[in-house]
Amino acid sequence: MNILDQIIASKKREVALKKTIIPIQQLEQSVLFERKTTSLVQNLSNSSSGIIAEHKRRSPSKSVINQSNSVEEIVKSYDNGGASGISVLTDSQYFGGSLDDFLLARATTTLPLLRKDFTIDAYQILEAKAFGADVILLIAAVLSREEIKKLSELAKSLQLEVLLEIHNQEELDKSIMPSLDLIGVNNRNLKTFEVNLNYSKQLSEHIPSEFIKISESGINSAVSVSELKNFGFQGFLMGEYFMKSKNPEYEMKEFIQKINS
Repeated sequence: MNILDQIIASKKREVALKKTIIPIQQLEQSVLFERKTTSLVQNLSNSSSGIIAEHKRRSPSKSVINQSNSVEEIVKSYDNGGASGISVLTDSQYFGGSLDDFLLARATTTLPLLRKDFTIDAYQILEAKAFGADVILLIAAVLSREEIKKLSELAKSLQLEVLLEIHNQEELDKSIMPSLDLIGVNNRNLKTFEVNLNYSKQLSEHIPSEFIKISESGINSAVSVSELKNFGFQGFLMGEYFMKSKNPEYEMKEFIQKINS
């Protein structure tokens, strides 16, 4: 099994266990379930930088990125630094995240929050809503067209925006539907973890113009962002670059200044 298959197998076990502990009715009674969501689409449409900064402690490709700073410190830095939105990894086994991290992020910022996880079940979308998410992620590599339709329509009914992640033309072709808001090209091959920005550049012209285009992974220079903007990308999901910085706020302000200079 490749790493993605391993993650999905463990995610299925995790979700099955959670369903026995916290029933859906309990999620729906959460105070945050009634919260009015904030639009990432709108923020990106009005942004000069388009940065979606990520809170990510570790990953299968980098064992430790940042274990020392608190969620509040990092999220506050991102907010003050000028991010358009914030992504919070909630997978614990492979990325060291949690829904507690998400709650702390929600308490710290009013920016749109993306729950970054491997969504395979409607339960996780209700969970995202209950913990204060504005956007959920669906990964085309692990879902059928029917599953993408069902999960994205549920998210939309809860006023959540949907970011659909693709890595190749085949995944894009099977996934296009009106219940998506943003389409992200992952420059990292989730099966091998190899990174190449050309994935974004090659797929950009095939993404219909009604969707906001996001480039994800491997972005570590203002030059790369400027290049990707020329291909129609409005959002840039960046984890490692800011997470490993000693001063993410300063780093982001500098980065945005370079993009706009």
